[in-house]
Amino acid sequence: MTGPGAGAGARPAERGGQDRTRVPQPAARPPEQGRRRPRLTVPARRTVLIALVVLTVLVGGGTWAVYGSSWLRAERVAVSGGQVLTAQQIQRAAAVPLGGPLVSVDTGAVRKRLLKALPRLRDASVHRSWPHTIRVEVTERTPSAILKSGGKFVEVDKEGVRFATVDQQPRGVPVVQLTPDQTASFRHFGTKRLLQAAISVAGRLPESLTGRATAIRVRSYDAITVELTGGRDVMWGSQEDGDRKAAVLTALMKAEPHATHYDVSAPTAPAASGS
Repeated sequence: MTGPGAGAGARPAERGGQDRTRVPQPAARPPEQGRRRPRLTVPARRTVLIALVVLTVLVGGGTWAVYGSSWLRAERVAVSGGQVLTAQQIQRAAAVPLGGPLVSVDTGAVRKRLLKALPRLRDASVHRSWPHTIRVEVTERTPSAILKSGGKFVEVDKEGVRFATVDQQPRGVPVVQLTPDQTASFRHFGTKRLLQAAISVAGRLPESLTGRATAIRVRSYDAITVELTGGRDVMWGSQEDGDRKAAVLTALMKAEPHATHYDVSAPTAPAASGS
């Protein structure tokens, strides 16, 4: 027989005599799957497709306009800056290929051809001017002195570059005259060094003497004389301290405007004489 309290509602005893209550555990989550990328809707795909088509047309049309059409062809060469050289001479030396795409003209190569073919040019600038023109801007060398060579004259700039031979002496440009006294100085420096010294002096003359110097006479390295219009002259001495001598000479000629002989060979002790 069963004792009192035993019945249908009674809990069976747990093993070991302890009553353990089971706590329900949450169900395990299934493993997360990779996030799906958003998909373009049909209208969005159409917009992207249209944009790609338009971009392709623009790029293709632009390339054709620049390279294939007649709208942007190199048709003419415009020249500016020439003083002695004519536009035709510069155009021939530039040898710009006309008729092709303007963008294909190698402006750097054109500049190199100009400077190589025309020594009179000190610099040149070449650039495209849309839609049909190549523009060439040149800077010519200007002579600071003239060297006699037979019956012709060689033009030399202030940097000592001999850039042209002409039949007639340019007006206002002094002629270098070597009248060596056969001293040890002349034998030591030689004709070439004396010519370089004379050209250096010509390039350092003050602007106030532009067009007024008729000759640079060289007797020795330390005895260079500048002959001026009106029977005046300047004892320059050597080529050393050229800029300082030019400044001193400018001040001296202002202080003694009626003198006929100026001496700046020692710029710290200049002198003027004659009237």
